[in-house]
Order: sequence, then structure tokens, then C-alpha cells
Amino acid sequence: MRRWNGWGDDSTTKEVSEHGGALIRSFIGEPKALADVSLESVMAKVPASRLPKHPLISTDAEERVRHARGQSFPDWLAMRSGDFDVFPDGIAYPETSTQVREILDLAVEHDFIVIPYGGGTSVAGHITPQENAKAILTIDMGRMNQLMELNEESQIATFGAGTPGPQVESQLQARGYTLGHYPQSWELSTIGGWVATRSSGQQSLRYGRIEQMFAGGKLETMLGTMDIPTIPASSAGPDMREVTMGMEGRMGIYTEVKVRVVRVAQEEKFMVCFMPSWEAGKAVAREVAQQKIPMSMMRVSNAAETRAHANLGTTLKQFKLLDGYLRFRGLDDNRCMLTFGVTGSKLQNKSSMKQVKKILRQYKGIGGPLANIMGSIWAHGRFKFPYLRETTWAQGIAVDTLETSTDWDNVDNMMNGMEESLRTALKDEGEEVMVFTHLSHVYGQGSSIYTTYFFRCADTYENTLARWKKLKGNTCDVIAQGRATISHQHGVGRDHAPYMPAEKGELGMRVIETLIKDFDPEKRLNPGVLIEDDK
Repeated sequence: MRRWNGWGDDSTTKEVSEHGGALIRSFIGEPKALADVSLESVMAKVPASRLPKHPLISTDAEERVRHARGQSFPDWLAMRSGDFDVFPDGIAYPETSTQVREILDLAVEHDFIVIPYGGGTSVAGHITPQENAKAILTIDMGRMNQLMELNEESQIATFGAGTPGPQVESQLQARGYTLGHYPQSWELSTIGGWVATRSSGQQSLRYGRIEQMFAGGKLETMLGTMDIPTIPASSAGPDMREVTMGMEGRMGIYTEVKVRVVRVAQEEKFMVCFMPSWEAGKAVAREVAQQKIPMSMMRVSNAAETRAHANLGTTLKQFKLLDGYLRFRGLDDNRCMLTFGVTGSKLQNKSSMKQVKKILRQYKGIGGPLANIMGSIWAHGRFKFPYLRETTWAQGIAVDTLETSTDWDNVDNMMNGMEESLRTALKDEGEEVMVFTHLSHVYGQGSSIYTTYFFRCADTYENTLARWKKLKGNTCDVIAQGRATISHQHGVGRDHAPYMPAEKGELGMRVIETLIKDFDPEKRLNPGVLIEDDK
């Protein structure tokens, strides 16, 4: 069963090895856990609903609790402490576009707020209700989860917007096709949510980001239904796909999503090798992207992350064997892990690997018998990392992430600035922070930067949130001022909304605000998300 106050299925855990835990404590000190509250105690706080009675709307207390928060760090603290402040007044479960249209019309008639909810995986505050004089309805799209049509001639698949990643792939692969979109949240996140937040999957080098996959669909707005046709290319003004993507529910709610799919590949392999330095690993990734070698993924971990993963993902015996082998091959503590994949026909993959191995040799990469074994281990557990927060939290250790993207000439400056900001943000409290980074998506122009940080919980929930705000706020300022995006793949939500003007500029913000005002003048759709409405 899905956890009500954390990530994923309650039967799944990601254990931290004893030596991995020791590594974290060596950075941050001995932690002390905070007490969690029970679901029953939170349900007792849920107030009476302000919504009108309607057959599509449930006002059940437990359902309102389970839809009250996403997976941002403040959401996590709210769920663990029981201090939710605001709950949605009800949850709607539409099964058709017509029913979504009916709910939006009802929102106009009874003047209430609407929050779209896909898989509830937001780490940026997209679905968190705010104090409002009006009633708040969360629309759970989870029952719109079917492959509605597959046009094999044009390779266009139509899905209900609430279809989660595993069901997207299982329904497509049963017909011999794949979308190939695998974000870290793939287990729970939905295809409509991917489009609404401009998501990126782990194998974007082959399949592209969601903007390359999104072909059209149906958007229910406060003004009516917008049908976006599946035209392969057009020079007839702005592209309505691009206009509506990334609007995070502010213009309307996607109910049907049409995507470009491809045949399932003949072969897929993931491999891990080790580079002598960060510069060498980064150079390999850049060369692969700029030469357009047909890989499916390329990820570079810096030395700190390489050490962390080696400890967290192995037994002590395995770690010693790996460490000993790499030192024997001449790689010291500066070594960096390079994880990559090839997906395609056997002939294509053979050609790609030949080109990549040439670059690896040039930069003195070490693979050997480890490459396939460690690649398989990574592939098997690649969606388990979010479960780590559950394990560390029980020990009093908080973990969160920050991410951005920038041009190659700015990658080191940006990464170092982010890491330094995180490492020093709690110095005034005498607290240390463990920080590490990887490049998760690479492009000819530049790369994403994905940074993870661990810190000790404070003595109270309130003080723990204050620590996070310093870590997050200081580092978001670094990003906003550093020629980089405030979000490469997590979206904007509420947490990143204050930093949008730095990236978009005055006129860019005017475009976004004008669209929102025109489509939703009464601000009923997800107010406060994407832009700060009160500014």
C-alpha cells in the first residue's frame, strides 16, 4: 500500500549499509530522530468540507490527508509532524474529459479553487493547498489511466493524463512500443504531470525530453476545451504544445496526452566505468553529446558522489574489493563514476560502443569486468533512490536535492557554487552538510547538474524546516544569479516561483502572467504555482 506520509509503496525500502551510514555520520555528526505522528491523529484535524455535495467529489478525511501534500521537503515535514495547516476540502476522481469539464464548470458556479493531482510526486510544492477564503478541490486524475489509442502508422499513442509511468510502458510494450520516458519518479508520476512540468527522463539522450515526445492532446481550461492537434511540424505561429507545456495547471488541466512512441529496441545495456578525475569524466560526456554518438544515457558523478554511492550501494566486502581493484588500476580518491547506456539494434549498439570506448581510452577510463555488472546493478535499482529518504529519516538524517542546467563553460562554476553554498549554509549553527553532485542529462550545449545533500534534523520540526530554508534559499540564489535555470526537471511549483523572474526577465514574466490572467482571470486554477500571484 502507498505510504500516506512518505514515498512509494510501504513494502519497499532502500537500506543504508553500515559503512554507508558511518560515512554520512562522519560528515554531519551523530543524528537524533524526530517523532512521527499517526495517520489517525492527522485525520482528526481535518475540518468540515466547504464544497458543495457532488457525485464526483469525496470529502472523506483520509483521502483529503493523502492528497494534501506532495514530496517536497516542507511537505515531508508536514506529513511527519502532522502540522498540515491546510487540507483540500475534497477530492474529485474524474474518469473522462467530460467529467473534468463538469468539475471546472462547477468551480465557476460555486467559486472554489482547483488543484490538479497526478501522482503526487512534486518536490517543488505544486499540489500543496494554501490558506484561502474559498474552498479547495483537488482533482485526482488517477482513474484516467488507459492507453486510449495507438496509431501505429504515425506512431502516436493517446493516454489518459493520469496514467503513471509503469502503466504507460506496460500498455505500450504489450503492443511492441515504448515511450522511453523514465524520470526518477517514474514509479508514481503521470504522463499528464510530465507534460505539465516539462519532465526529463533518464534516457533522454535517445528518446528526448517530454517536449520532444509530446505530440498534442486535450486541455480543459476555465474558458473551454483546447484540442491540440498532432501536426509533425508547423511554421504557423507559436506552437500550442509549447505554449501550454510547463504551465503547471495554471492554464488548464490535461485530460488526454498524445505522445510520439517508438518500437521497443532490440537490445539495451547499461554500464559503469571509472574515470581518473572529474575533468576526464566531464570531457567524455561532453564529447559523446557533441559528437552525437547515439547513446541512451550518460551520467557523471563527481568524486564525492562516487565515494558515497560506492559506500551506500555495497556490502563492506564489496566496497573493499571495488576500492582495492580501482586503486590497483591507478585510480585514487579523485576517481569519478561514469554511468552510460546504449539502446537500439545490436548493430547500432556495437557501433556506439566502439565510438565511446575510443573516447574512454583517450581519457583513461577503467571499465573491464566491472562495467556490465555494475551497470546491471544500477539499472535494477535506479528507481529506488527516493526510498532512501525514508531510511535516513528514521535515523534523524534529512536528505534533499537541488538541480539546474547550464552551458558547458559554466558547469564547474555552477556546481562548485551550489556545493559551497550548501556546505556552508548551516555554519552559524555549527552544523556540517554532506554534499555531492552528478551530471544527469547532457547536451551539446551544456548539462544538467543534480546535487544531493544530507544534514542533521534539528531538535524540533520547526527548526529543521528553518535549516532547510537556509540551505534551499541560499543555493537557489546562487542558481538564479549564475546563468542557470532554477529547474531543469523538477518544475517550478511554489518553491521555485520566486526565482522565475531572474531567468525569464520582465517581458518573459509578462507573457506568462498574461496567459494565466486571460485563461483564468479569477485565479481558480492552482494559484501561487509557477508565479507568485501576490507579487
